[in-house]
Amino acid sequence: MIETGEILQTMAMIQEQNFDIRTITLGINLLDCSHPSPEACAQRVYDKICRVAKDLVRTGEAIERELGIPIVNKRISVTPVSLICQGDPRPIAKALDRAAKEMGVNFLGGYSALMHKGATLADERLLVSIPEVLSTTERLCSSVNVGSTRAGINMNAVREMGEIIKKTAALTADTDGLGCAKLVVFCNAPEDNPFMAGAFHGPGEGDCCINVGISGPGVVKRALESVKGQPFDVVAETIKKTAFKITRVGQLVAQEASQRLNIPFGIVDLSLAPTPARGDSVAHVLTEMGLEMAGAPGTTAALALLNDAVKKGGVMASNHVGGLSGAFIPVSEDIGMIEAASAGALTLEKLEAMTCVCSVGLDMIAIPGDTSAAAISGIIADEAAIGMVNNKTTAVRVIPAVGKKAGDTVEFGGLLGFAPVMPVNPYGNEKFVARGGRIPAPLHSLRN
Repeated sequence: MIETGEILQTMAMIQEQNFDIRTITLGINLLDCSHPSPEACAQRVYDKICRVAKDLVRTGEAIERELGIPIVNKRISVTPVSLICQGDPRPIAKALDRAAKEMGVNFLGGYSALMHKGATLADERLLVSIPEVLSTTERLCSSVNVGSTRAGINMNAVREMGEIIKKTAALTADTDGLGCAKLVVFCNAPEDNPFMAGAFHGPGEGDCCINVGISGPGVVKRALESVKGQPFDVVAETIKKTAFKITRVGQLVAQEASQRLNIPFGIVDLSLAPTPARGDSVAHVLTEMGLEMAGAPGTTAALALLNDAVKKGGVMASNHVGGLSGAFIPVSEDIGMIEAASAGALTLEKLEAMTCVCSVGLDMIAIPGDTSAAAISGIIADEAAIGMVNNKTTAVRVIPAVGKKAGDTVEFGGLLGFAPVMPVNPYGNEKFVARGGRIPAPLHSLRN
């Protein structure tokens, strides 16, 4: 039974603190769509998505209207395309983008490959096609998993991804490299992530499921305003209680969507996902703890506390928690991060340190257009090493801004926001990246 006080608190969160359900994501298994003919496979993919997802947007809008809870995005994730493709993957990409438009979703994730231990011919075909596909489709998102705690890091894939990101940026230079905003490189990629651009429906998932991603950094900041100057024990407890309230709403929406669509409920992702809107910033949660600006000494500790408290509070409010579940720090999508980066308080190196304790990695970071492919591969390798050694998900989503240098600004619009171009360490690493092979898994991966 939800009490009157809880209803009033939820109304305040929505009306005053930018709370929303960031996404309802429908995961669809496409393994039964595989066919030797790329065109036949593409048609099967299109038909299945249109059959399974036909009521997704309408149902999400109905829940939003009836419960009064904003649901910002309705999205689809599918089986990694490299697992179903027996030839040229580009017809499948076109079919996926066409299905996303037909279903009315803003993004569809799953143009993906799982290459943490090696690559199949299908994986290589998909990688080569990524720049063209992301420059010619509107709603399709791509991801590649290059490492895991159990397998180590596939440095051949890491090297290739640096080159692919550069090519994608060049082909989408007229939109400040927007194609790269739809491309994520993972270590330890989760199979049930509802957030784009890294969502895909993992091979261990069922035929379909409903995953929900919540938001609410503004709610957490408002809660912390009531405990100014209090010890960190109080701060942590306040965040836990707030995360519990937020997640309960997400659980309610997930159950409603599951029942109405007659599709199994998967998980609620607890992640605090910011937007460029003021009052909806993870960075401002950190400054509310006493930092002058994100990036100041103590930032990593503050983020570690926030991430842990969100998990502890949220996990008690849902039957199934999964995905990424923590705090996101995407630079272009968080007004506090944008301000800190513009002021020089937040550097690429500091962001890397912060990724050791938060839920993802180096996210939505604009870098100079002349950054070499090897430098990008090195950034990916560093981030993958953090994920591999710490047994956590890490990721890289960087955007080389063609024709721009450090201090310039790139504009993506909407939830993707805008960002200052951040400098990259200028010293070379080409010989390191050229070695290829695999970085072995850490000793603590041997748990049997």
